[in-house]
Amino acid sequence: MPQTPPDQNRTDPQAHPQRLRVAHLNPNAATPFLLRPDGETRAAIAAELGVEALPKLEFRGEVRPEGAQGWRLDGQLAARVTQACVVTLKPVRSEIGEAVRLRYSPHIATPEGDEVEMGDETLEPLGAFIDLTAAMIEALALALPAYPRAEGAELATPEDVAEPAEDTRRPFAGLDKLLKRDG
Repeated sequence: MPQTPPDQNRTDPQAHPQRLRVAHLNPNAATPFLLRPDGETRAAIAAELGVEALPKLEFRGEVRPEGAQGWRLDGQLAARVTQACVVTLKPVRSEIGEAVRLRYSPHIATPEGDEVEMGDETLEPLGAFIDLTAAMIEALALALPAYPRAEGAELATPEDVAEPAEDTRRPFAGLDKLLKRDG
């Protein structure tokens, strides 16, 4: 059976798990990761995020120890996404390149309830696993253009909207004459 060279494992997405068991991480060195979801998975992520297509998605980086019990994820998200233009509904393609930094701490509790106070956005509770897929999807959701616009698409401004025609109808025009006749 042929042996895979150690450097090839660093670039082969199939050689990396999508969730890292914290107990198996090396406390003295960084653990590299590379996620490249297949077409079916990208389609599911696109549907979850409400985008038309996600032809490219890659998340790479490393998880390293931070402090006595914490871990830090430093990664780079690269994606190509197609969304509907907010004005014309035409497809808009965007390239996304986003640095991702998350810190995992066992001293942070998972927020509960409907109202959650926003603290440090990079701080996450540390459980038994570090879910790389969840980190990738959250980073992509935050990096998506909120109002994608096709080239040249613009909303009409108040100056562009024509004034409504003057209302020439007068529904009560003869009412005063009718009232005088009765009296």
